[in-house]
Amino acid sequence: MPDMSASASLAMTHFVTLAKEVDEDKVTPGVLGFIVFAAMALAVWALMKSMNRHMGKVKFKESAEADAGSAESAADSEARRS
Repeated sequence: MPDMSASASLAMTHFVTLAKEVDEDKVTPGVLGFIVFAAMALAVWALMKSMNRHMGKVKFKESAEADAGSAESAADSEARRS
């Protein structure tokens, strides 16, 4: 069976040399960071569009029939209590 520690140490030396080449003051998020940010921006845009569509369907004022029906039901419930 081959010695795994030798190959592991060889791999670590390659990673360490790559890490030494990276300037600690100039690290950027890269392509993956941009893709994640763009996906989150698209999700927020879609949610806002959906919210605007749903808010457009909401009626803030009740109709006169609904007011009359609620007044009658309130009167009926008070009559039953008496």
